[in-house]
Amino acid sequence: MTTAIYTASATSWGGRTGKVVTSDNKLDLDLSIPKDMGGDGGPGTNPEQLFASGWAACFHNALKATARQSKIDVSESAVTLTVNLVGSMAAGLDFEVTIEAQIPGADPATAQAAMEAAHAVCPYSRATRGNINVVLSVVTDED
Repeated sequence: MTTAIYTASATSWGGRTGKVVTSDNKLDLDLSIPKDMGGDGGPGTNPEQLFASGWAACFHNALKATARQSKIDVSESAVTLTVNLVGSMAAGLDFEVTIEAQIPGADPATAQAAMEAAHAVCPYSRATRGNINVVLSVVTDED
């Protein structure tokens, strides 16, 4: 096993209707099952929202790094990551993901290349490569 440069740890109690807390207590969240999944749609978050949030932040950081190399200004950029849970309980559930970057003022082809480069280096993208259908989308002023 390689030496970790950072370790994150979280514990869940009660699954989708419980809570999750990180080892440093910086994240302490109640969980609820969305109505779309047969739950009560309570006030808590859910694993898909947490997954989308983590991947969006990680991808945005990777995009900032690849954009610097391509000389793209991403100071006003935003990344939205949409996680769809597809399939059925009987057949199995899977994720489908859309990653959309809003990069005002960027040339669309250059921005798309930066997105693809970010997807190649982002740890979430690398960890899920070949397991999740992912669509990369860029929105610029020219769209």
